[in-house]
Amino acid sequence: MLIDAHCHLDLLEKEKDLDKVLENSKKVKIIISNGTSPESNRRVLEISDKYEKVKPSLGIYPLEALKMSDEEIDAEIEFIKKSKPIAIGEVGIDYHYGDQKEQQEKNFKKFIKLAKELDIPIIVHSRKAESEVLDILEQSDIEKVVLHCFSGNKELTEKATSHKSWMFTIPTAVVRNKTFRKLAKRVPINNILTETDAPYLSPIEGEPNEPAFIELSITKIAELKKITKEELEKSIEENFQKMFLK
Repeated sequence: MLIDAHCHLDLLEKEKDLDKVLENSKKVKIIISNGTSPESNRRVLEISDKYEKVKPSLGIYPLEALKMSDEEIDAEIEFIKKSKPIAIGEVGIDYHYGDQKEQQEKNFKKFIKLAKELDIPIIVHSRKAESEVLDILEQSDIEKVVLHCFSGNKELTEKATSHKSWMFTIPTAVVRNKTFRKLAKRVPINNILTETDAPYLSPIEGEPNEPAFIELSITKIAELKKITKEELEKSIEENFQKMFLK
C-alpha cells in the first residue's frame, strides 16, 4: 500500500486538476491533506468529502497563526474539534521565516493540547526550530507525533527516534535532496512514513509535486535502507495503522 501522509491538495489544485491528480494516484490508497489556515481547513474538508481516500488534517501553519489574534486561533480550534480530522496539522514553529518566538511557542502548545484532547496525531513543522520543537513535545508528554520534513542533525534525530511512537514523514524530495537521504538512513524503518508535501518538494524539477510521485520515494528509500520496495511498503502501512488507526 502506498501512502501520502502529508500534502496540500487545496494548494495543488491551483496548479493541477485534482480529478487528474487523483486518477494518477490510483496506487496511493491514503492521502492526508493538511490545512494551513481557516480558509484552507474548510477547503480540505470539502476535498476530503469528495474523494474517499483523502483524509483531512486540520491546523494553522505557524506563519499563518502569527497573523491571527488569540481569539481567532481559539475560534478555529473550536471549529477543528467539531470537524473530526484524522490529525492536527500542519502546525509547529518556524524560525526561518518567522520570529516572535514566545507567540509561536504559545500557539504550538495550543495545538498540542488539542491533539491530546482529541487523541489524534499532531503533524509538526519545525523549520530551523527542531531543538525547540522536540523540547516542547517532550515536555507535553504527547505520544502521537509525526515530524514533517524534519531537518535536524544526527543528535536531534536520535533524540526524536528515542520516542518509539513518533514517526518521520520522508518527502519525495529524498530522490534529489541530501538532507532527506541522510534522514531516511538514520530513521529506523518502524518510524518511517512517506509524504509528498505536494505541490512542494517535487522529485521532478520544474513540475509541481503530486501524490503519485510517492512511488519514486519508495524506490529511493528502499535503496537507502537496503530492503525491497515490498518490505518498505508493508512497514509503512503498519506504521500508518499504528499512528492513525489506533
